[in-house]
Amino acid sequence: MCRVFSVSRSGYYRWLRRATSQRAREREQLVAEIRRIHASNRAIYGSPRVTDALKALGIGCGKNRVARLMRSHGIRSRIKRKFKVTTHSRHQRPVAENLLQRDFTASAPHSKWSSDITYIWTKEGWLYLAVFLDLFTRRIVGWSMSHRMTDELVVDAFQNAWQKHRPSAGLVVHSDRGSQYCSKAFRQRLVQYGCRQSMGAAGNCFDNAITESFFHSLKTEWVYHETYTDRSEARRSIFTYIEMFYNRVRIHSALGGLSPEQFESRAQVA
Repeated sequence: MCRVFSVSRSGYYRWLRRATSQRAREREQLVAEIRRIHASNRAIYGSPRVTDALKALGIGCGKNRVARLMRSHGIRSRIKRKFKVTTHSRHQRPVAENLLQRDFTASAPHSKWSSDITYIWTKEGWLYLAVFLDLFTRRIVGWSMSHRMTDELVVDAFQNAWQKHRPSAGLVVHSDRGSQYCSKAFRQRLVQYGCRQSMGAAGNCFDNAITESFFHSLKTEWVYHETYTDRSEARRSIFTYIEMFYNRVRIHSALGGLSPEQFESRAQVA
């Protein structure tokens, strides 16, 4: 090998005996920490979130360097499949006006919630999931799952959210124009709790972009990497993602590199 690469044997052995430089040791430690963060988050994080996680640990490192190290060491985020947005709004039920107008900011927790429904395939059949998301913390405040996409699916998810958080009257509850959100049962529940209903335009997913973004994360980071034999298995998996990972651990760039639970805790202290 020395002869092929025109290197002296004595020079090669000196190189072998040479101590690792301080910079090389620091790089090895950084790569090890990157691997730990990446693995502990089910290989979901790409370089931007890994950088945020490093900063949270007090490790200063630019995102370009993190991206370069991840690329050179074969540390990659999970491959994301395409996500299709679906909304069923062809019905004759009454609709509400759009109070948000794509303003997904909120000045305090539980002042604005958004909601939507998605479905997950299992070998037993479809499982439908309805969620309510707080626009201030990005936390999933309530959710419900069922083998049928009925009015009760949304009512149960809202009741789950309301019982856990007891928001004040005046809460804005935003959704698309799906028939479940226009149902008499759901509208009556909103009136009972003093909530204001808001709906996006028909067929426009951008009017409910925050909740669609959550479903995109759920599907591409979690569901599409699993094969569910039945609905019970899917329920357990989705519970783990929402309650154990998304709400508590998964960091958001919109929250300054914090998870919804961390952001909410800091807001309460402030």
